[in-house]
Amino acid sequence: MSKGDGRAKKEAYFQKLTQLLEEYPTVFIVNVDNVGSNQMHQVRHALRGQAVVLMGKNTMVRKALRNLIPENPNYEKLMNVVKGNVGFVFTKGDLKKVREMILANRVQAPAKAGAIAPVDVVVPAGNTGLEPGKTSFFQALSIPIPTKIARGTIEISTDVTLIKTGDKVGVSEATLLNMLNISPFTYGLSILTIYDSGTVFSPDVLDIEESSLIGNLLTGIQTIAAISLALGFPTQASVPHNLIAGYKNVLGVALATEYSFEAADRIKEILADPSRFAAASSAAAPAAGGAAEEAAPAKEEEKEESEDEDMGFGLFD
Repeated sequence: MSKGDGRAKKEAYFQKLTQLLEEYPTVFIVNVDNVGSNQMHQVRHALRGQAVVLMGKNTMVRKALRNLIPENPNYEKLMNVVKGNVGFVFTKGDLKKVREMILANRVQAPAKAGAIAPVDVVVPAGNTGLEPGKTSFFQALSIPIPTKIARGTIEISTDVTLIKTGDKVGVSEATLLNMLNISPFTYGLSILTIYDSGTVFSPDVLDIEESSLIGNLLTGIQTIAAISLALGFPTQASVPHNLIAGYKNVLGVALATEYSFEAADRIKEILADPSRFAAASSAAAPAAGGAAEEAAPAKEEEKEESEDEDMGFGLFD
């Protein structure tokens, strides 16, 4: 490939990255360690119509972003996350749905020597199907595995944690797992961070429910209102409380003086003759119950009348 071809491909890549950044407001920055080309093809196919996947060398990505930063300083935040084996997923769709589609494609893979274990690897108890001559191999492992000979094959007595999360897979462990036909790892795209219209946040934010956001918002409003009332500094959160407190004060002054208004007149009437209002409220309750009782006897009378009418006719009339 000539230098001219390489320069043309770089220019085309810069244009495509620029176009995608301008067209799509949200970018998932994903880690693609241990993800093969065939698996990436499956991911692209699954995301078709929902998102666009773009891979590229970090040096090229940084150079393209560096050229765009003068026009949009927010791209500086993207520069800080372009580290390691990463790629971009551009989308306009629902973030939760797109995240599920990104994480859905997982491929079972054997343990390779030198790889970092993403999960604990446990060798289960049971018959291995290996001939007794392989016993020396088990004995040579740094992690003791209790074995016995049963029906002419090697049998593992109890479950054994062979590799712990974060440990590097050794040659012996990888060989043993391959001998036992155990593929303990699954690989796929993992989301490192999300860029959305100039804001960078962790993918864990997508797990926050709307009810939690509303609860936190209400707690914040209550806190602001309490602080504002304590300091005597009016805010939008404290003004309703100030108005209610002021209304109570005006009502108290009206009750203590001859000054009056409609709401105060009603309170004064109740204070002047509490028994009248108590009798009215007590009479209102039985009235409602009495209506129901009257309806019940009426139904009973109708039933009795219908029965009497039936009794007036004989079988042979």
